[in-house]
Amino acid sequence: MKNIPILLLIIALLSACKNSEKKDFVTLSGKIENNKDSIVRIFSREGLVKEFSINKDGSFEDTLKVKEAAIYNFATESNKNVPIFLKNGYNISIKGEASDYFETFVFSGEGAENSNFIIAQIKQSRNLGDPKLILDLETAEFQKKLTQIKNAYDSILNSYQNIDSTLFVNVKTQNEQLITYFESTYAKNQIMGEGKPSPKFENYVDFKGGKKSLSSFKGKYVYIDVWATWCGPCVAQFPFLKELKTLYKNKNIVFVGISTDEDTRSGGSWEAAEKKWRDFVKEKNLGDIQLWSGRDFSFQQAYEINAIPRFILIDPDGNIVNADAPRPSDPNLKTLLDSFNL
Repeated sequence: MKNIPILLLIIALLSACKNSEKKDFVTLSGKIENNKDSIVRIFSREGLVKEFSINKDGSFEDTLKVKEAAIYNFATESNKNVPIFLKNGYNISIKGEASDYFETFVFSGEGAENSNFIIAQIKQSRNLGDPKLILDLETAEFQKKLTQIKNAYDSILNSYQNIDSTLFVNVKTQNEQLITYFESTYAKNQIMGEGKPSPKFENYVDFKGGKKSLSSFKGKYVYIDVWATWCGPCVAQFPFLKELKTLYKNKNIVFVGISTDEDTRSGGSWEAAEKKWRDFVKEKNLGDIQLWSGRDFSFQQAYEINAIPRFILIDPDGNIVNADAPRPSDPNLKTLLDSFNL
């Protein structure tokens, strides 16, 4: 009889060990009210992970294995979907309305806090509205708005407990990047925003002879194409650009191409770079105003051009209309130009 307490202790320990073992699969269950779909599909970034049936009353339950703890997509055949964070070992229950998964779904059970956290983050992002309206605010109002945005995201981070550490860090980093984006873009717009005086280029070589500066086109709208002979995406825009030149011929606008061909891509010779540009302009019959910047990259640096093609639109007074204008292939460009009644 003295051995019974020890036996009970061993049984209890074995039972505790068994219960503490993590399952190598996710359990999903729940009920969708007023549901008319019959299948649930779980997608990862790579594609379909698993699909299972929904009962006639909207209830469902199944298990699946996931390769990694990550955000997946819970979807049905009517294309309704909602993000869900899954990790093997989780046991998540879902309740919601068929009318709107995103607004009505509530997750509960082990690991569910992560999904509720993600939904809260997305809702906050949707509440931001049009970023342009924020960037157009006066400085004091902009700073006030930015503080409100930061506090809202911080509140979400602090409101949810037991969040997966990697998810938490990733979201926190994204929030910080968003704030940095607003700060840096706002600062840049104070210098390069709509209505600000455009940086100038001086004495760029003109294919037709002589040299041209931005001031050469004062009194006209100037649509600038910054490109290079070696740039495939630049060349792809030429046919669309030619169409625009024909469409707006004799209008109050000039189309100016600025080549950035340099010595490093032309055998180390500036003379070779200029010849390469001239041969290319002639071969492609680019026409209109074609300039070569040569050794002077101050204009490109002022506009912080680190990728081409880049298109810039300047008004007749030399002020910026759009420092990163739509491409010739973008229908929005024609809409923009037509709004000026050229």
